Amino acid sequence: MTTAPTQYTRTAIALHWLIALLIFIAFPVGLYMVDLPLSPQKLKIISWHKWAGITVLALVLVRILWRATHRPPALPDSMSGIEKLAAHGAHHLLYLLMIAVPMAGWLMSSAKGFPVVWFGVLPLPDLIGKSESLAEFFEEAHEILAWLMALIVVAHAAAAVKHHFAARDGVLARMLPFLK
Repeated sequence: MTTAPTQYTRTAIALHWLIALLIFIAFPVGLYMVDLPLSPQKLKIISWHKWAGITVLALVLVRILWRATHRPPALPDSMSGIEKLAAHGAHHLLYLLMIAVPMAGWLMSSAKGFPVVWFGVLPLPDLIGKSESLAEFFEEAHEILAWLMALIVVAHAAAAVKHHFAARDGVLARMLPFLK
């Protein structure tokens, strides 16, 4: 019988923080660009936002594959059943949102008739045909899902800080090994 690991693998840690960084960049950029007047600068910022979103989507798919093949550390026994349920639920919801938010953006872009060209060199296929009503739907979905993800990320970070400073149970150190 194999014992559960005590911390995440280096690959899982790198993927976690790279995805987090991209989300921390893409979210405020998305808020900023929405109210800009149409200009070449706005189009450039929209492209950067799309690149970040597609990169998050690609990396989260790699992360899910990695997670499926590499067992994560168990939550500490000091956590109550409801805390463990909340932690697992939040993680599952974050994975879902890290897929749904960029997918809604890609679908919105497709419906608006604006191609997604990853890093300006790799044109991605339109997922649906041009449609004003679908563009509006996916724009609203993208925004709502992004705000929901921001809320869950804040809760996730708050829980990690609580575990580090109040519970002192090593949960945060599993993702930031230098804290040990």
